[in-house]
Amino acid sequence: MHRMLISAAHKSSGKTMVSIGLCAALAARGHAVQPFKKGPDYIDPMWLSQASGHACRNLDLYLMKRDDIIATFSQHSLEINVVEGNKGLYDGLALDGSNSNAALAKLLDLPVMLVIDARGMTRGIAPLILGYQAFDRDINIAGVILNNLGGSRHESKLRAVIEHYTDVSVIGAIHHDERLSIIERHLGLMPSNESHVATAKIKQIGEAIAEQVDLNKLLALSQKPVLDIPHKAKISPLPCGEKVRIGIARDRSFGFYYADDLDALEAAGAELIPFDALCDAHLPEVDGLYIGGGFPETCATELEANVSLRAEIKQAIENDMPVYAECGGLMYLSRSIDFQGNTYQMVGAIEGDVKMHDKPIGRGYVHLKEDEAHPWPRPAPLSKESSPIQLSPGGRKGERENQPLIFAHEFHYSSLENLPSESRFAYHVERGYGIDGDRDGLIVQNLLASYTHLRTIGSCYWATRFVAFVRRCKVQQSSLINEKAQ
Repeated sequence: MHRMLISAAHKSSGKTMVSIGLCAALAARGHAVQPFKKGPDYIDPMWLSQASGHACRNLDLYLMKRDDIIATFSQHSLEINVVEGNKGLYDGLALDGSNSNAALAKLLDLPVMLVIDARGMTRGIAPLILGYQAFDRDINIAGVILNNLGGSRHESKLRAVIEHYTDVSVIGAIHHDERLSIIERHLGLMPSNESHVATAKIKQIGEAIAEQVDLNKLLALSQKPVLDIPHKAKISPLPCGEKVRIGIARDRSFGFYYADDLDALEAAGAELIPFDALCDAHLPEVDGLYIGGGFPETCATELEANVSLRAEIKQAIENDMPVYAECGGLMYLSRSIDFQGNTYQMVGAIEGDVKMHDKPIGRGYVHLKEDEAHPWPRPAPLSKESSPIQLSPGGRKGERENQPLIFAHEFHYSSLENLPSESRFAYHVERGYGIDGDRDGLIVQNLLASYTHLRTIGSCYWATRFVAFVRRCKVQQSSLINEKAQ
């Protein structure tokens, strides 16, 4: 097995481009490549998934337990495993570095391939590398990949300096090339599901990496024995029940979904039925809807033009269809989106209006406490001997203080305004912003819409609970129909 962490000295050094290129180049050679991404991120994993041909998995030291990270990594590992870091190698929220890229490298025994943006550097690259090695001797910086080089002469100087002053291998030297860049937006790269040229771009980057990175040396430096698995990563605490059909928005507007969440929905008994909010005139025949995050503001003209679908979604919510919407999904279900001086009409199931801003309104990790109004069945308290986890009905008063914190994340440049004063919410925000700085998880009929992105990890079994809610609503609807028929 081969495994490696692609990290950098600082953000915007080119590690995402390198990671995409390595996945594409190695896959083109016929290798089975599994990508992973550290931290909360949707966009980089889209590119990595497309480049490798395998769904990228997120590893998050803040949201996940250490054993679950090891289990997730081991469970999905293939012949070659490429982990893309976030920010710099030693960067993280904790002062002690316990949630840094370096901590992940230690946990999974990952040789580090350090991407260095070498623009304007010559002899100064040596103390940079030596300092990164000396800062934590337990980190194996196995090789460096030089990026943004000014030409062959610049490359020769850097190689000579590194060879003279350090014991680190130069495994790649990538010359500056505008063709390798990917358009960026406020959340990072443009999502690959929005780019009509994504396939060609990935091929171009892969070919450049194959030419300028010594892939054989990379594989030699990254060969490692298989990790011991502490336990299988649990994605659902309940056995699969009766199947339910859940429509999921998958298009250029909505694409922010974690692979583990989709696995958990299916494990809980959901058949996921994709629909296109831009092009499909009608909803598929489903029992519930899941509309994830994305950039509905950039496709607002097309979303607004699809009048029939917007009307059907609004009617379905008014008819008590269970719906879960995150961030972009919340924006789409609102009354309108104000973006770049224009106002676009949206679904209108939420009596509020979305306004885009130049700076983030909510950004980073979120801690939530569940309120009694939360409509989904919740896991009943367990003794250590209890198994399996059971779901109890939601809606019991006075439980918020006894509910464990839900760890999640948010990243939105929009705010939801003009909500009715009597609006109901599912969460109290202990850390983060949510909808109004204090609350998140707007409840309308059987719709739950939040700016927070949940993950099915740790004690947060949102996927299981949502499927159970859809199933319960389906049974109730069938009972009503039978009563009327009698």
